[in-house]
Parts: sequence; C-alpha cells; structure tokens
Amino acid sequence: MENLETEVKFFMPDINQIRNRIVQIGAVFRQRSFEKNIRFEDSQNRLIKKQSLLRLRKDNKITLTFKSPPSHKEDRQFKVLKELEVQVSNFKIMNSILESIGFHKEQIYEKWREIFLLNNTEICLDNMPYGNFVEIEGHRDEIRKTARLIGLNWQERILLNYLSIFDIIREKLNLSFNDVTFDNFKNVQVNILDYLHLLQVEKQSK
Repeated sequence: MENLETEVKFFMPDINQIRNRIVQIGAVFRQRSFEKNIRFEDSQNRLIKKQSLLRLRKDNKITLTFKSPPSHKEDRQFKVLKELEVQVSNFKIMNSILESIGFHKEQIYEKWREIFLLNNTEICLDNMPYGNFVEIEGHRDEIRKTARLIGLNWQERILLNYLSIFDIIREKLNLSFNDVTFDNFKNVQVNILDYLHLLQVEKQSK
C-alpha cells in the first residue's frame, strides 16, 4: 500500500480568528515549532523534473522526507502525494550523508507551524515568510468535514505546495533570491490576495 499524504490548504490572513474557531470545534493543540527545511537536488535536477521532493527538516525533531506523485490520476479535489519519511538523530550528519552521495542543497525554506488534532485529522496553522495558511491533512471525507466545521469555503482550497506558491510570488515580484526565509522577506511586501486566482484550484481551471 502506498504511503499517501492527502491534504488541502487555504490562505488565511487572520490567523487568530481561525485559531479561535479551531479551538471552538474541539481541536486539541499539540505543538508550535519553527521549521528549517532544506530541499536537495541531484546534479541534473531530476527530482524537480519528476515532481519529487527530497527534504531534510529540523523542528522539534529531525526528519528526512521523500515525496513523489502517486500512481493514480491527478486529483483536483485534494493534494495527494506519496510520502516516505523517517526520523533521524543528527541534522548535520544527515546533511553530510546526502551531499556525500551526490545531492546538493537547492533551497532553504522556513515556517512557523502550530499543529492541532481533531479526531484523525491534523490541522496546521502555518506562518510562511509571505503569508498565513491553514493546512488540513487526513482522510478525504474528514478533510472536507473539518474545513466545513472551521467555516472554510471549499472552492477556495489550494493544492499547490509552499515552494510552488513562492515560485509564483518570485516571478510576479521579480525577486532575486531562492530561499524562502523570513530574513529574505524582511523588506518585501506581499499581498497574497493579488495571486489567489493563480493559487486556488477552482480559479485555475477557469
């Protein structure tokens, strides 16, 4: 059986309002952490060409993750990826192992993440350097139900990952940097509302 990650995200300018709503529906707070992620590539950029991701993440733990497209057809309702993930004990050594076998650091990206649990569904409040989002991960029916309970409009869901969203912002604002860090965005003004027609799947299809 494939290890599938199924999720959707929504742009959420008022993160405090959505946090209150999540607590009201009974979600349980698990943790808040700062994430540093490194995306690795090979010398021929074969991972991105295959829509795959090799990532080393450090937050409250250290994880190595590989994501790739699933074997079934494209899904327009949810973002679905095959995800293989393992926890490792040493960030620097794992980084050195990856570089020693031919991978290089292609991109760094950061976020602050709050995690809540509602039954078997994970709700994440993500503060990215360019804006705030809520991400819901779980089983398809439960994701829809949770979005409805929170009061989110299903037609406004986003299936792009955070790096793809950044690619759109970088192109539109003609940004010169590649790393999605809070320091890089310190003097950059981003209004995600200007790009929602490029992010939300329902608007993309029109």
